[in-house]
Amino acid sequence: MTKVLLITGASTGIGAATARAATAAGWAVGLMARSTEKLEALARELGTDRALPLACDVADPEAQGKAVATLVERFGRLDAAFANAGRGSRQSGVETGDLDDWRGMLDTNIWGLLVTCKVCLPELRKTKGQILLTGSRAGRIALEGSIYGATKWFVHGFAANLREEMQKWGGRCTVIAPGMTDTPFFDTAKPDKLKPEDVARAVLYALEQPAHVTIGEVLLLPTNR
Repeated sequence: MTKVLLITGASTGIGAATARAATAAGWAVGLMARSTEKLEALARELGTDRALPLACDVADPEAQGKAVATLVERFGRLDAAFANAGRGSRQSGVETGDLDDWRGMLDTNIWGLLVTCKVCLPELRKTKGQILLTGSRAGRIALEGSIYGATKWFVHGFAANLREEMQKWGGRCTVIAPGMTDTPFFDTAKPDKLKPEDVARAVLYALEQPAHVTIGEVLLLPTNR
């Protein structure tokens, strides 16, 4: 039996690295992001028999719902969903921040994540499946005027509440909370920080625990933080 994992924000960085790690471990994956071209290239790399590109905006409930239905139709089930899509703000601080920029970030980091959970839960209930959410060290510390950090505080708090709901039917909820990671999220490279592959290994660690074990949170930090 091949297990099936949905990954949002799958076109680059942590999402793409997780797709590679999951398919190497025997999972089939649904790859969700806005970039059709990048998703199709990644699916070809992984093997189209194991990877399905699902181009859509996570902030669009109808599009996400159709994408999940397509994934289940293709592979027959859904065992886990990794709500990984996220973005930062262009300008730090509250007084100097841009409201439209914040709205776009909230649509992805909070609303899109909620939509992913909402549309996946009915299928995950069937398999006693698992939801993983990308949190952040920024959601565990105070950062001056950081609206991005506040969105990750939401993720950590929401995950705790969702875990209580899912455990009633044997489901699991895990937060993967990395510190600074060398991904396209940043405008400049961070070669001495975490790698996307480091975070992907944490995702697979949480996924591959026996059914009676829930990993509530994995906090990964670069040693030289």
